[in-house]
Amino acid sequence: MSEQMSEVTQPSIHTPPRPAQRPVTSTYHGDERVDEYAWLRDKDDPDVITHLEAENAYTDSMLAHLGGLREELYAEYRSRTQETDEQVPYPDGAWEYVSRTVEGKQYSIYSRRPLGGGDEQTVLDPNQLAEGLDYFSLGAFAVSPTGNLLAYATDTDGSERLHLYVKDLRTGELLPDTIDNCGYGAAWSADEQYVFYTTVDENTRPYKLWRHKLGTDPSADVLLHTEDDEAYFMSVRRTRSRAWLVMSLGASITSEVRVLPADDPEGEWQLVAPRRTGVEYFVDHHGDRFLIVTNDEGPDFRVAQAPVTAPGPENWTDLIPHTPGVRIEGIDPFASQLVVSLRAEGRTELDVLEVSSGERRRLAFDEPIYAVGLGINREFDTSVVRVEYTSMTTPPSTIDVDLVSDARDIRKVQPVLGVDLSQYESARLWATASDGTRIPMSFVWRKDRVQGGPAVLYGYGSYEISYDPSFSTERLSLLDRGVAFGIAHIRGGGEMGRAWYEHGKKLEKVNSFTDFVACAEQLVKDGWTTPSQLAIRGGSAGGLLMGAVLNLRPDLFAGVLAQVPFVDALNTMLDPTLPLTVREWDEWGNPIEDPETYAAMKAYAPYENVAKGDYPRVLATGGLNDPRVGFWEPAKWVARLRDRLTGGGPILLKTELGAGHAGPSGRYNRWKDEALNQGFLLDAIGVVRSDG
Repeated sequence: MSEQMSEVTQPSIHTPPRPAQRPVTSTYHGDERVDEYAWLRDKDDPDVITHLEAENAYTDSMLAHLGGLREELYAEYRSRTQETDEQVPYPDGAWEYVSRTVEGKQYSIYSRRPLGGGDEQTVLDPNQLAEGLDYFSLGAFAVSPTGNLLAYATDTDGSERLHLYVKDLRTGELLPDTIDNCGYGAAWSADEQYVFYTTVDENTRPYKLWRHKLGTDPSADVLLHTEDDEAYFMSVRRTRSRAWLVMSLGASITSEVRVLPADDPEGEWQLVAPRRTGVEYFVDHHGDRFLIVTNDEGPDFRVAQAPVTAPGPENWTDLIPHTPGVRIEGIDPFASQLVVSLRAEGRTELDVLEVSSGERRRLAFDEPIYAVGLGINREFDTSVVRVEYTSMTTPPSTIDVDLVSDARDIRKVQPVLGVDLSQYESARLWATASDGTRIPMSFVWRKDRVQGGPAVLYGYGSYEISYDPSFSTERLSLLDRGVAFGIAHIRGGGEMGRAWYEHGKKLEKVNSFTDFVACAEQLVKDGWTTPSQLAIRGGSAGGLLMGAVLNLRPDLFAGVLAQVPFVDALNTMLDPTLPLTVREWDEWGNPIEDPETYAAMKAYAPYENVAKGDYPRVLATGGLNDPRVGFWEPAKWVARLRDRLTGGGPILLKTELGAGHAGPSGRYNRWKDEALNQGFLLDAIGVVRSDG
């Protein structure tokens, strides 16, 4: 088999790799299916790695003509970026903390200085930690209550299995307390003698909560809770008031929370409310009450309150009642005000609730479409909060808002060097879906763009995740070449409230795909672009979207960029041994048990529905260490697309062999990766030169 693989996979870097077919037959609900590329799942099979390497070589050869364009794009990203820069410092206890970037360094450096003045000290420099590594990411950054200690976690291969460390910030020394196989996040007890953390199972699911006493061997750590239901992920954090620790267990549509006073680390965790299928709730603390954001009385959530001494649901009373169409996403308590994050009429909004009077008002902003949310706010007893604001034409802006007077101090607007931002314009566009639903799009372009020119349309549409209209420095390289850029806010996302999500999941998942097609058709109908100049882009579940719409309308697009695409959705949901399958049955349905779900997924899953025909140019990406979307999904999909391609293409695959779901780490590596992506898109729509 290996000899045959070598013959078909690596005859020439200019010839598409042709992996061998090893048919595997399976039968569900009386339906027999054949998967000729199932063997590509085996990461330990040398033939699999050989094939991925051959695919990378072929992609490099097919995109070699874009080398100059990619260098030009990379240079543009750098030229617009103030590479040595720092974020606005934020107070936390006796210190103010700041992160900064330094020209030539891949990662932000974290520092602090005393609030009353004094020398700055480096808290953590990931550039040093990442030396000699192909990949690096931080998964926890928790400063202890006095500011003396830092618990941080690192991922060095993209697998999302973290290594937890404790650093003494007074001396700069690492303590011997090192723990492996951790999940994201960590939380300190009030006396900072204990660190609470989670560990992951073989499928990278955080499922055990531990208590570690500083200075002891981790083998003696106390196991506090084990979650056996594979649908639930575990996390641990501290409330904004710092008075309580919160352990959250969450499935896709169901929550369960336990709390513990931070000054009683060896105490017993208290259950707030037992899990009830379909009921989600999130807990924070304010004075003698817990604040609970929950959908127990309506899909768009309400804010309830309950005494800390009796937090059960029988004691939940309305603070902000459920209002249909106004999706409450969270509440952040401060001493005298509460800040509510919500969505209304397709926009993110912030409401301020006065604790003493109950008065509620909304923070107003001038632009018609924007994205706003709370920034880093570590202090509880303050009336000045940090807000982060952006739009498709306004760079990320850090604003300190006085919650009493509404006075605003714009602390920083992200520098964009050498660019006149008044050249760009954005708008909210609308398309009409096949069932009559109006679908919003956020659209941005340069004002001198030729009408009917090239465009890129982005989409996601799953998990109630919203892709709000925000600024991108890298995107300017598209706009300056006359390319308009749009985001299709399709059903399955959360932009228009919980119902928007509900009508784009499970048996109604096809709405996400037909919504996106309707958006693309509307752009063509309204003269914004033409099919020969329209490229589309999406990643992860948005990659599923790319594969599905490619099957539906291959004639509508000139190019498709599918990043870590979830294109083998049916096979993945039929395999409960994979990391996310059991949890995600709430999102997609369970095709093992439910014949209707099986039929629906088989009808739309991209890998299942590749037909013989002409296809536009396709670039799919993957990560060998990806625990979320298996690297084999894009590999199998590309192989089947090539098998059934009668014209068009090429169909390309690029796999990061040392990274995971997020792709390369480090800002310069990410810029190079984005230059490859944009180069592919510009080439597909016939735009390969700068406008000068």
